[in-house]
Amino acid sequence: MAKTLSEFRAKHDPLTIISRLESELRAANEKLGLESTIKDLLGTTVLRLDHVKPPAWIASAPKKSASPGVPTLFLSDLHWGEVVRSEQVNGVNRYNLEIARKRLRHTVETAADLLRILDKDMRYPGIVVPLGGDMVSGNIHDELRATNEVNIMPAVLDLFEALIGAIGFLADTFGHVFLPCVSGNHGRDTLKTWAKDRNHTSFDWILYQFLARHFAADKRIVFHIPAGSDALYRVYGTRYNLTHGDQFKAGDSIIGPIGPLMRGNQKKTARNQAVGQDYDVMLAGHWHQYIHLARMIVNGSLKGYDEYAAAGNFGFEPPTQALWITHPRFGVTYRMPVYCETPPQRAATEWVSVPS
Repeated sequence: MAKTLSEFRAKHDPLTIISRLESELRAANEKLGLESTIKDLLGTTVLRLDHVKPPAWIASAPKKSASPGVPTLFLSDLHWGEVVRSEQVNGVNRYNLEIARKRLRHTVETAADLLRILDKDMRYPGIVVPLGGDMVSGNIHDELRATNEVNIMPAVLDLFEALIGAIGFLADTFGHVFLPCVSGNHGRDTLKTWAKDRNHTSFDWILYQFLARHFAADKRIVFHIPAGSDALYRVYGTRYNLTHGDQFKAGDSIIGPIGPLMRGNQKKTARNQAVGQDYDVMLAGHWHQYIHLARMIVNGSLKGYDEYAAAGNFGFEPPTQALWITHPRFGVTYRMPVYCETPPQRAATEWVSVPS
């Protein structure tokens, strides 16, 4: 009887119960931990992509170097899988998977050509390629579900193949590639964008994980995929904060997104300063408008002008991605927007002349 009573007391002892519950909780987390499971399947758990030590070539400049600095090619808002019909935008643009592939290839090759013009010897230690979200069109609106060329998963796989080629080309051209990554709002699989688990409900995130796994053995290529919505990194002495930009709301019919972007950057700067995470330049996409200011760089889009922009009477902008140089002493210097395709030839216009 005493033995039975001892066993009963031991089984129902509060400390024993707590210990058992903690053990069961750990087991449940291990079983249901989708993020860890996916990472294990992809082989990226050991990479610790949310806590990456910056590559040496962007952390500090060599004492003697003729390099203009480190170039950054900002890739975001590719909207892979979306269709823009020429006849619905007055003939100023069209977009589909075939055009998307051509534009991405044109963008990375043109970036290399522009940087070769700046330094014919290509004395760059590497290139930074932020991936800023909205990489796929997604199914967040009824009209996208009805008109996308392919559904979201085939779009992810198609873009995965295209980005493998683009990143490999940049690694071969510049020697090293550093890719900070954040998710956008279009790739989500939820009705609204989640604040909790934002990345783990996004096809952008799974795309980045696929890419990181593919290039895991290539020491030239380093991914940084934080768990939150911002990616902080430094190139020499310039501190960048990469975010998608969908958190900034409302615009103005005259100044466009400048107002919400400036207000949002001010709030984000104050928030980060309060916790010792100061930055110098905010990088954002989402707005499909190329804006390059001293403390803020906003990317254009690969998709270009679409039916939504035409219906809203937004100003036309050709498909554009941002390219610039970060110098070890002067920070952001050369600014070179990359047009994602060769623009059409414009008809010559004669100057007004006064008869003699």
